[in-house]
Amino acid sequence: MRVFPWGFWLLCVASAPARGDSGSKARSCAEVRQLYGAKGFSLSGVPQAEISGEHLRICPQGYTCCTSEMEENFANKSRSEFEAMMKEAGRSVQATLTAQHRSFDSYFQDLLNKSEKALYDAFPSMYGELYTQNVKVFKDLYSELRRYYRSSNINLEEALNEFWTRLLERLFKLLNPQYHMTDEYLDCMVKHAEQHKPFGEVPRELKVKATRAFIVARSYAQGFLVGSDVVRKVSQVSLSHECTRAIMKLMYCPHCRGMSSVKPCNNYCLNVVKGCLANQADLSTEWKYLMDSLMGVADRIDGPYNVDTVIGTIHMRIAEAISNLQENKDSITSKVFQGCGNPKISTKGSSSEDKKRRGKVTLEAKSSAQALEMLVLDAKGNLTALKTYWITLPSILCSKKVMASSASDDKCWNGMTKGSYLPEVMGDGLANQINNPEVEVDITKPDMTIRQQIMQLKIMTNRLGNANIGNDVDFQDTSDDMSGSGSGDSCPDDVCGKRLSKSPSTRQPETHAIPKQSGHGVNGASSRSLPSASLLLLLSVAVIAAQHLWR
Repeated sequence: MRVFPWGFWLLCVASAPARGDSGSKARSCAEVRQLYGAKGFSLSGVPQAEISGEHLRICPQGYTCCTSEMEENFANKSRSEFEAMMKEAGRSVQATLTAQHRSFDSYFQDLLNKSEKALYDAFPSMYGELYTQNVKVFKDLYSELRRYYRSSNINLEEALNEFWTRLLERLFKLLNPQYHMTDEYLDCMVKHAEQHKPFGEVPRELKVKATRAFIVARSYAQGFLVGSDVVRKVSQVSLSHECTRAIMKLMYCPHCRGMSSVKPCNNYCLNVVKGCLANQADLSTEWKYLMDSLMGVADRIDGPYNVDTVIGTIHMRIAEAISNLQENKDSITSKVFQGCGNPKISTKGSSSEDKKRRGKVTLEAKSSAQALEMLVLDAKGNLTALKTYWITLPSILCSKKVMASSASDDKCWNGMTKGSYLPEVMGDGLANQINNPEVEVDITKPDMTIRQQIMQLKIMTNRLGNANIGNDVDFQDTSDDMSGSGSGDSCPDDVCGKRLSKSPSTRQPETHAIPKQSGHGVNGASSRSLPSASLLLLLSVAVIAAQHLWR
């Protein structure tokens, strides 16, 4: 006689239709009909009382208030509602990062505008023709500074060097109006005059300090925008088919089972959401690096690089440089004539305008250091709060959006019925979902959109790391497939800036091409999990073979 194992009988009992707690009398479907109509669906064909549920493909096949069409409609609704939850949570983070960018951008632009206005207000009375005939030179400088800050492809040091060269040519002619100077003579003059520092130490000092200040300011502002853009793009990633089924089972199957008042078990909800957002959780490590890097640069802005003082006093440094040239006019002119020869005497009359305008510079700068300090403190508080966003997102969605029951509740919806939820909660990230009991996740196929955003986080973090030590590094992406290996286990040396020079860059910004990703990281992670899957397959075959032999 063939003996059936106990597991077979248990399976038969578990799969037998059940009416829940209402005995043999079919329960009313009034609550489900009300919910279904509220979601915008027609009540035509919706049962008045429970029916047999053999037709169901997602919910448990006991007695039910849902037809196949209702199940499909609820599944589509649950997908759209969950995606809306993701976008809503993302919009909150985007709003925080965008607000921080807007605050700093407004502060920095205001600094630059005030410096430029102070120059335009004071220079006409201080320098007369030395200024009025060279207004464009000064306007061009501030325009270049703004273009650099807005991420235009400009070499800041070259722009500053060009400004001083043009200013020297114009001022030397105005300070020596009795001579006629050709373009060739002016080229020679610049070469000889620069050896004797006609503007004193101002050009060198301003180049070092302004370059550092603009590099950190630009990278800081970009960092907020990149973070916001990453959240926006990741929030738009669609749910997989498996995830849609799991979300439907979590959110609407209890209604179909006549348990509308029963909340999902918290751990059950966490496993569903962690499975659905497995790829998103892999952003966490690089996201933390970005937040930490932004905070590090914030300390530089309000500390060693002193953005408030440097940017807010550009006009004062220019005035100081012009005064140095006026005071050293005779010495510089003599040395230029020795090197380039005497220029021809001009037929135009000379002007004594420069003599009338000489005098000690008395410009003042209004400090806004306190405003900057408050900006930095507010930014650091928000960045700290956002560091764990991606790994705390499942808990946030379950507690505030899905409205899951408490963790200790033994009368919650566990995916099958009202009771406790026994499986353990999965870890975070794609690799930890291999045994997720609620969502079937293929850990060998990471989402490419999210991998691209992980790469964007790495690039921005690297740029901030370089800005933190005064280096201006831009990246040109030449990768056809940015399917990077994920976040890694530790902060890379190039990201943290440990391998970089400690001195500020005085060269043209370097451009690094990002090499194509070979995919070894992803495949490597996958291959480590494949043996366990193969082992399960072999064990299954062995069990079947043993049963045949036993029979």
